[in-house]
Amino acid sequence: MQTALEILKKHWNHNGFRTPQNEIINSVLDGNDTFGLMPTGGGKSICFQIPALMKEGICLVISPLIALMNDQVQDLQKRNIKAIALTGGIRSDEIITLLDNCEFGNYKLLYLSPERLQSDWILERIKNLPINLIAIDEAHCVSQWGHDFRPAYLKIAQLKTYFPNIPFLALTASATKTVLEDVILQLGMKQSVLFQKSFERKNIAYMVFEVEDKLYKINQILNKNPEPCIIYVRNRKSCSDTAFQLQSLGFKSTYYHGGLSMKEKMNNMNLWMNEEVQIMVATNAFGMGIDKSNVKTIIHIQLPESIESYYQEAGRAGRDEQKAFAIILTSPSDIAQAKSQFINVLPDKKIVTQIYIKICNYFQIAYGEGINEQFSFNLNQFCQKYGFPVLKTFNAIQFLDRQGILSLSQEFSEKVTVQFIIDSKEVIRYMSLNPNEEIVLLPLLRTYPGIYESQTAINLSLIAKKSNSEESLILSVLEKLKNLDIIEYHKKNNDATIIFNEIREDEKTINRVSKYLENQNNQKIIQFNSVLKYISESKTCKSKLILNYFGENINSDCGICSYCISKKNKPTNIALVSEKIIIVLKNADFNSREIQIQTKCTQDDVIFALKILLENNTITIKPNNKYSLK
Repeated sequence: MQTALEILKKHWNHNGFRTPQNEIINSVLDGNDTFGLMPTGGGKSICFQIPALMKEGICLVISPLIALMNDQVQDLQKRNIKAIALTGGIRSDEIITLLDNCEFGNYKLLYLSPERLQSDWILERIKNLPINLIAIDEAHCVSQWGHDFRPAYLKIAQLKTYFPNIPFLALTASATKTVLEDVILQLGMKQSVLFQKSFERKNIAYMVFEVEDKLYKINQILNKNPEPCIIYVRNRKSCSDTAFQLQSLGFKSTYYHGGLSMKEKMNNMNLWMNEEVQIMVATNAFGMGIDKSNVKTIIHIQLPESIESYYQEAGRAGRDEQKAFAIILTSPSDIAQAKSQFINVLPDKKIVTQIYIKICNYFQIAYGEGINEQFSFNLNQFCQKYGFPVLKTFNAIQFLDRQGILSLSQEFSEKVTVQFIIDSKEVIRYMSLNPNEEIVLLPLLRTYPGIYESQTAINLSLIAKKSNSEESLILSVLEKLKNLDIIEYHKKNNDATIIFNEIREDEKTINRVSKYLENQNNQKIIQFNSVLKYISESKTCKSKLILNYFGENINSDCGICSYCISKKNKPTNIALVSEKIIIVLKNADFNSREIQIQTKCTQDDVIFALKILLENNTITIKPNNKYSLK
């Protein structure tokens, strides 16, 4: 039998393992239930793929990430390793064929989502497979204290009944001590062996900067660091807008979010992977399974929702062990904005119950019926009909999806794409000649500034609201503009799909899962407060703050984060800088960049002096981010 190292060299062309890959592999081969807590980029998949090849039979891999499963299967197939993924959208007869292949075709790895285990007939087929290892990826999802809890993961424990002598391997990149202990308990792992690599990334400089003009700061950062970069934003519109703004500054950039077609995603990803563009602007839909070693800079221009997700995203920098930067840019309005995005939209039991009942009514599902029924669903139309807020409704439906009460495909967001193919001056001329259509065109142009550069997905409901008109009118105007060769316009029939997994029982259904909702909401608030502490704490090393969050206590500062740098670079004469600022502000109000230019002081000196002057009530900051003498 080949050794683990020989297999690594043969299939992956690596000459050695990273710590603690080899230790985990040996533990699994010895038949131990094993937990691997390894930071992003630590090579978790190797820990189950190599044992799968060393033992007779097939490794069952349970993962919630469909894109990552597909990527790994494709990668394994390129390496001549037989692997299969049972992802969504596969018909039952195809699943039967794939499982037959697993049973009789000498396949080595079978990937599936935890929800697949809820199908009794699939579970029965899995019982008959020659399973040699059960790997649980993203294992933090097992714990209700984890940042992405999925109740379907709780079903995994029953596999212990059917495969009592087969080891479990739980893997995750981010778990606190509480989550780790809960995962082991919920999976029924006995005398499990824990391998925990430190969360410390010595080559990553964690930076937090409070700035008024984020684009100006990004410009400075990217000019100094021209290597590959990812800029994370919180929504799809920010993706395209930020990418276009950077292009206007001369940076080669593209973007990636869940609303793009698969062709667009692959094209944009390849542009970045092949370094035809420097910058990928993305939502958190981008990054899982992306293995690019030379990413120099990760920039968050909006606050992340948890330290766990931030650590994973920041960890995509510096995998080549060279110095890299993980930067959060904040401004005074960010906290209120993030609260409205993360906390204020959390659905409580009352609204989840209302939304569930209204969805059932919407599709005319009678009480006690509905199981396995499938419907096309438009979120915006549903919210308009019943007066529900869109984000809170989406979160409520996501919660119902995670509980397995219903299944939601999330393709509803962009049905219509538009691009203007004539010059902006000609568009203005057209509006002056057609004032009846101006009420539609103006909000369209103001809402989507990138609409001249590329096909832009638009929200019909939003434009209808802004123009105080019906969606049908907007569509008719777009059709006319298309016929006049003013725009390229595509209407896609890609509403969401909802499948009811249970019979309708209204309050009884929600009461059964309400404890999870309460725990989820409390956990999200705790996690968000941890982010606020991370960005606002000005007297502690940023690396130390992250390590403390994950239960690691170290005595020494990292020496390279924004706090450590600020200690080294404090102004030598703060009184002189403050005096210059006061003189400048006697003439007019200015923002920090204008003050920096007029005083000819460094940015760090100006920011430091402004903080002192604010603390001493010598100056005040106005809503327009300009400073004024009191």
